[in-house]
Amino acid sequence: MEFKAAVLVSTLLCLALSHGALSQRPRAPIVETPAPAPAPAYVDLAELLSLAGPYGTFLDYLTKTDVIKTFQSQANDTKQGISVFAPLDSAFAAVDSGALSNLTNDQLRSLMLHHAMPRYYPLSAFSKLAAASPVPMFAYKVNVTDHAGIIGVASGWATAKLVSSVYSTSPVAVYALDTVLLPKEVFPTAPEVTPVAAPAPAPGRGGKPMDDAPAAGGRGSKANVGDKGSSCRIGGGRLLVGYVVMMVCGFLMI
Repeated sequence: MEFKAAVLVSTLLCLALSHGALSQRPRAPIVETPAPAPAPAYVDLAELLSLAGPYGTFLDYLTKTDVIKTFQSQANDTKQGISVFAPLDSAFAAVDSGALSNLTNDQLRSLMLHHAMPRYYPLSAFSKLAAASPVPMFAYKVNVTDHAGIIGVASGWATAKLVSSVYSTSPVAVYALDTVLLPKEVFPTAPEVTPVAAPAPAPGRGGKPMDDAPAAGGRGSKANVGDKGSSCRIGGGRLLVGYVVMMVCGFLMI
């Protein structure tokens, strides 16, 4: 009986010692698996162009030729992204209607493909694009210029100016052009184009000009504050001189 008790005590003691040894073993570091990067937001180019401004003609041609599908796939299904150059409605209206209506479906499709680059380029990249010109589009090439921040895109019979950034978040950029690009591969002869008036500068908040500095002489202007202070000093000086003269005259009379 005593032997069984001794064996039981020995067993319990061994279990306790082994548990203590196991508990003292260094634990393996916990490796945190980084969460996957969120997928870029899906950009619907058709919706963007329809809501952004006067790009209805451009969007109609993109839809008619199915080029919108090509651009959409490039925007959301590739890592390179896309840069779209959207002519304003006024730019299309300036081109002779016959020159556009006489194009075949393949020519019109090529013309639309000529208005996008198969890569996302922010505005900061245009100086490098200008140095690397000519730059490939989905169809043909263009020459990019950057003179003191004024960006031009030249192709065949047309030299367009980039007038605004409609949307620019990787992997999609959309820029507005004041002129339709007219590659010689599509137009063997120069189509008639009516000059388009330069667009008005974009207003600031509330429709006011970007420069909200107060006009000279306005409320709170330094010129007004300075003039008022000078007038007070001059008036006070005249009163003091008059008072001294009166005192001297009274003293002489006494």
